[in-house]
Parts: sequence; structure tokens; C-alpha cells
Amino acid sequence: MYNQLYAAWRREIDDPTLGGLQPDFYLKITEYLSHIKEENTKPLDKKTVKVNLLEHETKNVEHMLSELLELRYRKILKTITRLHRAPIELLTEEETKMCQNFVSFAETYMQFAENLKQGEQTPITVTTNQITQPAQQTLQTTKTEFKPPVAHVTHKRLTLRFTKSIPAIMGADMKSYGPFTAEDVASLPTLNAQILIKQGLATLIEDS
Repeated sequence: MYNQLYAAWRREIDDPTLGGLQPDFYLKITEYLSHIKEENTKPLDKKTVKVNLLEHETKNVEHMLSELLELRYRKILKTITRLHRAPIELLTEEETKMCQNFVSFAETYMQFAENLKQGEQTPITVTTNQITQPAQQTLQTTKTEFKPPVAHVTHKRLTLRFTKSIPAIMGADMKSYGPFTAEDVASLPTLNAQILIKQGLATLIEDS
């Protein structure tokens, strides 16, 4: 797990674009960090090589994880602002869930601004899970009530032939795909397919 964390940390530092992580990446990191901290608390001779290595490893992991989280936070916000949707094909399960309300806010605000410039006013509907009571005040309008989607959904898919083996990935439609081996053929959401083609992991067969 140390090597996986190092690779992810190094990638976010070296590349200005957002890197992809496995959906359960943070879960594995939590288990790994908990394990090495538990090893550190065992009654061992403070002068032993093992203790020194564990302490050094713990500090390195905490440092890399802290920088990784900060870098990804900034890149995720930047990507959402640019694309107006969450890049869920690159996110962990936790990041995907946290992005939903932000995407909803961004899309709602953009629709509100566009309508306002046209001399129209859109009623605002509270849809977050944290609020269970209906909003007491809403903007009055004769227009049809606008309800923002929770996340961007694309139905177009592309059929690919894989040229290399890859682990399972989270699709733009929030479904899991894979793992795949070389010569496998599968239909994936367009966004995921384009990324895999760009990375040289698959070739396009046809649109579907």
C-alpha cells in the first residue's frame, strides 16, 4: 500500500491534471495507516531498527497523504468548475459522494444566472439530504419549477477492445466496470472510453 500511495502522491505532484484513484483507495489507506500505527504502539525496544523504520514509515505516509488530499481537493474543485460536473471516473467513493452537492449547487446557480439574464426568475428547491423540512420561502414565478439534477448523466456509450489489462473502474454512470484483460471487448460510458483510448489502454470499435 505504501507504493500505491507514493505513486498517487507523485502523480498528483508531477501532473497538473487530476489523477484517478480506485474507489476503495482511501479505505485501504485507512487500514494500512491504522496497522502501522498499531505496530508502533507495541512494547518494543526503542532502539531497534524495526521501531525506527515504523516511525519513519508513519511520518512519510502522513506527509504524503496530507499533500495528496490537498492537491486532489484543489484539482477536483478546478475540474468541476471547468467541466460543470464531477469527474467521477477519477474519484474514490468518498470523493464522489462529497462532490454531489457541489455539482448540484454549480448547475443550479448557472441555471439561475442564465434565467435571470433573460428576465426570468427560477424558484429554488432545497434537495440536500441534510435538510428534511420544506423551505419556508421560495421565489415566486409563473415559470415551471426547475429541479437541478444531482449529477451530470450521459447515456452515450462506446464499445472498446482493450489492449492492456486494467483493474475495475468506476464509470461515469456510477457503475463498476471490469477488471479487463487484453483483447476483452466492452461497452463503457463515453467519458471513460475516451480516457482509456487516450491512455493507450483500449481502441474504439464502434459507437453504441
